[in-house]
Amino acid sequence: MDLTIHHAFLPHTDPDASLAFYRDALGFELRNDVGYEGMRWLTLGPAGDPAATTLVLHPPAADPGITDDERRTIAEMMAKGTYASLILATGDLAGVFERMVASGAEVMQEPADQPYGVRDCAFRDPAGNTVRIQQRS
Repeated sequence: MDLTIHHAFLPHTDPDASLAFYRDALGFELRNDVGYEGMRWLTLGPAGDPAATTLVLHPPAADPGITDDERRTIAEMMAKGTYASLILATGDLAGVFERMVASGAEVMQEPADQPYGVRDCAFRDPAGNTVRIQQRS
């Protein structure tokens, strides 16, 4: 079987702040910016690698089948940072960490060796999603 991950989705609450985080701070390139009925979807990916998995930042609970109670639950979980997460990898964890700190990103964890065998750090994106960055081995 020949399968690859094509898109991964994370919710956003402010498309402009999310664009600044993922494009300007992390260095992803914007591949698509789609607006529809007052909502906005952003598609980003690693710069210069159009075949790589893309990240779609979407309005939370845009699905018309979601109830108001479910929307409130999603908003509460996003505010606590428990709704969604993403793990990235880099060959230069220290450099990426410095760049993220300089951008003003909210640091959740400075680079540290984990007991499960990776070195990583963590940030919160503007919507509250956890973004962990691991040192590529």
